Amino acid sequence: MRADKAKVVDEVWDDERVRSFLDKPPMGDEDVDFSRLLYAYRSMRVEDFSRFLVLFRQQGGDSATTSKDGRTLLDVISTHAKSAPFVEALTQ
Repeated sequence: MRADKAKVVDEVWDDERVRSFLDKPPMGDEDVDFSRLLYAYRSMRVEDFSRFLVLFRQQGGDSATTSKDGRTLLDVISTHAKSAPFVEALTQ
C-alpha cells in the first residue's frame, strides 16, 4: 500500500518561480501561449496566477489565444466549479 501524497500548504511562489512559467514549452502540439496559460492555471493559486498574467501580457502573451480545438482558456475554465476568481483575473 502506498502512502498518500502529502498536502502542500504555504508553498512559496516568489517572482522567479512565477516568471519561470513564461519559459514552459508547449504541451504537445498546443499553441505556446495557450499551453502556458493552462499550465499556470492548473498549477497556481489565484493570486499567483494574477501575477503571472501581468508578466505574461507584458511579454506579449495573448490571453485570448485558443487551443488546437479552438477554445480559449476562459472557455475551458468557465465551467469549473471553483474557477470564478481565475475567470475574473483573465477578464481584467
